[in-house]
Amino acid sequence: MTKKEALQRSSDWGKPPHENVRYCVRCCMPETSEGTVYDELGVCRACQSSEQKMHIDWAARERLLHETLEHYRAKAGDNYDCIVPISGGKDSAFQLHVLVKKYGMKPLAVTFSHNWYSPTGKRNLWNILDKLSVDHLMFTPARGLVNKVARQSLHAIGDSCWHCHAGVNAFPLQVAVMYGIPLMVWGESSAEAGNKNSYSDEVKFDRSYFDRVSTKARIDDLLCDNIERRDMYPFRVPLQEQLDAMGFHGIFLGEYIFWDGERQTEFLKEEYGWEEDNVEGTYKRYKSVECRMPGVHDYAKYLKRGFGRATDHASQDVRAGLLTREEAFELIKEYDPKRPDMLDYYLEITGFSEDEFEEILKSQRKGPAASFK
Repeated sequence: MTKKEALQRSSDWGKPPHENVRYCVRCCMPETSEGTVYDELGVCRACQSSEQKMHIDWAARERLLHETLEHYRAKAGDNYDCIVPISGGKDSAFQLHVLVKKYGMKPLAVTFSHNWYSPTGKRNLWNILDKLSVDHLMFTPARGLVNKVARQSLHAIGDSCWHCHAGVNAFPLQVAVMYGIPLMVWGESSAEAGNKNSYSDEVKFDRSYFDRVSTKARIDDLLCDNIERRDMYPFRVPLQEQLDAMGFHGIFLGEYIFWDGERQTEFLKEEYGWEEDNVEGTYKRYKSVECRMPGVHDYAKYLKRGFGRATDHASQDVRAGLLTREEAFELIKEYDPKRPDMLDYYLEITGFSEDEFEEILKSQRKGPAASFK
C-alpha cells in the first residue's frame, strides 16, 4: 500500500460535519480555513509542520536562542532586555517563566487589554507577574470605543475582535519604540497550528507582516460616523522607519524550544497555581481562558466558514496523538455549532439583532462555504 493510499484510507476514519467540504486526510482542518493548502497527499500545512517538528535538532535551536538572548542582553545595558507581550494566558505565562527563570532575562511585560477580561484571566495575569516579580505596563481602551469597534469589526473582517487582533501587536510595538527595547519575544510558533509558515520559514516582522497577518483590515476600514482616526491611535503599528532605526527583532520561543501546550499548562498549574476554566466553543479548559468573548469570535467563524475553535483544538490533538480523527470529529460536532451565551452581550453592546449578526457572516461566505445552509 502506498503512503497516499494509506492516508486516504485513514481519512475515512470519522465522519466530518460537512459532506461537500474537503478535509485534511490526517487531521480535521477543512478547506474553508483561511490560507489552507494541502500537499499532493491531501495533508494540510499544519500537519506537515507537525511532522517536521519531530525532526528538528532542538538542542541546536536552543543554543541559538541562548546566543540571541545574550546578544540583546549585552545591547540593553541598563535598559530592559526584551519585551514580552502578556495576556495571562498559558503561552505568555510560560514564555515569561522561561525568560526569567531559565535565562535570567529582565523583561518588560506589556499587556493590551481587550477590555473583556475574565476573572480567571485577571487572576492568572497578576499571579504570574507577582511570582516572577516582573515590571508591567497595561493599556485598556475605553469601553465605548471597544463596543463601537466590535460592531465595525463584524463588517470588516467577519468576527468581533479586530480591536484585539490589532491592539495585541500594535501596543507592545509602540512600547518597544518608546522605551528603545529592540527585542520582542512571543510564545507559540505560527507553524504550530496555522497555515502561515513552517518551521523552516523565517518570519520577517516588518510593518506589513502585522498589517497582513494580525489585523486583516486597515484602520481606515473601521472608520465610520462615530469612530474617528484619532480614536484609533492604540491600534497603530509604528512606522517601518521607526522599527528599522531601533533594529527591531522579534522571535517566537516555539521556534527554539519544543512547544507542548499540554505539558506546559500542567507545569504552570503545579508551579504557579495557574487556573483553568470553562471556555465557550471548545472542550479545552486552558486556551483563551483570559477572555470572556472567545466563544463569540469562534461562533462567528463557524457561521462564516463552517468550523470553530473545537476544530482547531481537536486537529492539534490529533497531530499530538491525544485524539483519533474519529474522536476529534465527534467533539467538533458537539462544540462548534453551540451558540455561546456571551453572544447576548455582544448583541447588546453592538446593537445588532441576532438575525443581522448571522446575515452579515453568511454574506461573507466564499468557496465551498457558500453552499452551507
